[in-house]
Amino acid sequence: MVRALPARLLHRYRSHHLAPTSTLAHAPHPWARSLGLIVVVLFGAWLGLLVVGDVRAPVGPVDTTMTLRPSFAGGTKINVSPLGALELDSHVAPIRLDVDVDQLDADRASALVNHPERISGLQEQITEDVVDGTLDLAVRSCVAVVAGATALGLAVYRRPRRALAAGGLALALLTASGITAYATWNPKSVLEPKFSGLLSSAPSVVGDARNIVAEFDVYQQELARLVTNVTKLYDATSTLPAYQPSPTTMRVLHVSDIHLNPASWHIIGSLVEQYDIDAIIDSGDTMDHGSAAENVFLDPIPDLGAPYIWVRGNHDSAETQAYMSRLKNVHVLDHGDAVTVADGLRVAGIGDPQFTPDRSVEPQGDAGERVAGVQLAAALRDQKAAGTPVDIAVAHNRIAVAETDGEVPLALAGHTHERRTEIMKRGTRLMVEGSTGGGGLRAVEKDDPQKIRASLLYLDRDTRRLQAWDEITLGGLGLSTAEVSRRLPDENSPDARPEETSAPPSR
Repeated sequence: MVRALPARLLHRYRSHHLAPTSTLAHAPHPWARSLGLIVVVLFGAWLGLLVVGDVRAPVGPVDTTMTLRPSFAGGTKINVSPLGALELDSHVAPIRLDVDVDQLDADRASALVNHPERISGLQEQITEDVVDGTLDLAVRSCVAVVAGATALGLAVYRRPRRALAAGGLALALLTASGITAYATWNPKSVLEPKFSGLLSSAPSVVGDARNIVAEFDVYQQELARLVTNVTKLYDATSTLPAYQPSPTTMRVLHVSDIHLNPASWHIIGSLVEQYDIDAIIDSGDTMDHGSAAENVFLDPIPDLGAPYIWVRGNHDSAETQAYMSRLKNVHVLDHGDAVTVADGLRVAGIGDPQFTPDRSVEPQGDAGERVAGVQLAAALRDQKAAGTPVDIAVAHNRIAVAETDGEVPLALAGHTHERRTEIMKRGTRLMVEGSTGGGGLRAVEKDDPQKIRASLLYLDRDTRRLQAWDEITLGGLGLSTAEVSRRLPDENSPDARPEETSAPPSR
């Protein structure tokens, strides 16, 4: 019979002869365990993005596929198969945004062709599409990296807790990468793309955009200098015994129909400086489509050096008017509102009732213009009754401003791109200005570019009545001709003839 060993002896035997279980297997170093976890997280997240991390999203008239990819340099890559790709240094983060342009949607493209008024809102639509696609991509990518890292962690460690830790770490890394990309986002990267494939020839074919801008800027400055030199020559050589402006004469510059021509701001700035302009009156159509993308074109106005009075034209949208109203030194007139500038000059105006780029709205035609003119005339009578009579009435369309005949000494308009002046039946002088932008974007539609026109009005500072005006005419786009003609009202000098100074034409 075998007797059991005492408990004390059994404990001693085990302590001396049986090694602990933990000493039989080598415990991994903590750094190695952490490095292994990181490898599992990164590889699992990459697999998740590769399998389920892409989003199909419409962007304007094209269908795209958006995907996030691991990257050391970050940035955005736009693939336009089969033409090639362009890369943008849009952000610095360990993720890259890939956008594959799959196809052009025929229905959406046809809608733009058949309804060109929708182009004005295309930028907003594309922005919304990109934002929606990016948000969808962010959510799907979070799910993809968590699922991929968790699945791989479970396969490697076979422990749910360790697998969930891998998924959580993957989500944290993606979130940190997204925050870094947002913080380093560079919207100017679109100006310096890197081309590959067939697109690599695009810069040499189209030209460097910065060089084009620089050359056009030289043209603008030279044209403005030409205006300055011609006006100096005019003042030095012309003798005008019938009328000579005095230093106290009020000078008002009338411009119209700029239509997005950036050279206009250089010309206007030169005239303001050369003639010491007291106020600028713009009778509308400063824009071409009235879209939000065009608003930045208006930013030079506060720096022109004189109060800027503006009424809406039929190519200026309500959004254009709202943007103008926020600019410094700009007075937006509508509904017959009046403003006082330049030591007492009273100007009232009304915006054009029609916004013709919007083809979804039926044009009101001349009837709508007359209704607007009647409203402006009523406002002029109210101002007169209140003891604050208006000196100049402004509307974009001459049909509208013609309704103010007899209510105001001088009425200004534009719209037709042709300069004309007349005395209406009840004694109001109507002055219609040509295009100060030379037709703007439309200048290339004809063989001969439209001329650039503006008028300088000389007003008596006490009576604020028109004493004379200079008609300033420049050659159109690409031309460098200049002509200044002084005109006198019949009541000032019936026999006076306009005197002119011209610069020789050149191309």
